[in-house]
Amino acid sequence: MGENARDRLGESIRPDGGVVLLTVECQRGVVGAESALPELAAVARASGALRNVARLVAAAHGAGVQVIHAVAERRPDGRGANTNARLFRAAARLPVQQHSGSTAVRIAEPIEVSDEDIVVRRLHGLSPLAGTDVDALLRNLGCRTLIVTGVSANVAVPNAVFDAVNLGYTVVVPGDAIAGVPADYTPAMIRHTLALVATITTTDEVLGCWKAPRRARPAGGPVSRG
Repeated sequence: MGENARDRLGESIRPDGGVVLLTVECQRGVVGAESALPELAAVARASGALRNVARLVAAAHGAGVQVIHAVAERRPDGRGANTNARLFRAAARLPVQQHSGSTAVRIAEPIEVSDEDIVVRRLHGLSPLAGTDVDALLRNLGCRTLIVTGVSANVAVPNAVFDAVNLGYTVVVPGDAIAGVPADYTPAMIRHTLALVATITTTDEVLGCWKAPRRARPAGGPVSRG
């Protein structure tokens, strides 16, 4: 990234400039050790994407940037869940279910969830934004720029990016903080699709923009996994 591009990125993601960090489906039942999708979980870990999400979340906490965790789950009885695509029907048959209240829908290690983080849970659909509370929360938070991270690069991440752009947000995607399957699909999708609508950057570039004296945080710190 050139100097001018870095300057533009730094301006768009200033901690006091209306930026929010979104993690997408970084939950134990998706990217954890007991994942319903072991291939995706393995890629998220082996590629460093999950570790980079954790680094971004930790840096956001230190810089005072709001973090929102988008979690996909379903009721044990499946009430209200989609059945209108093969993906949904296959998910309903997986041995690990993303049931509300279960450990599968808690935020996966090594990501730390702080008191100030917001966890948004959806029972339907493919997108972390469409039909959820995320857009209203972003507007109430004064968000102008949304940093999108997590999984998967196949479905939920591009859905989040497209929906955010359609809603008027500027979107930033650290390409090394998202993952999909197969592993070589993600860079191709970034290059040929996400780069057309979002600013593509890296975790280190975002962290570099957020390097500043740490502000005092309210008592509590990281307390839970969402």
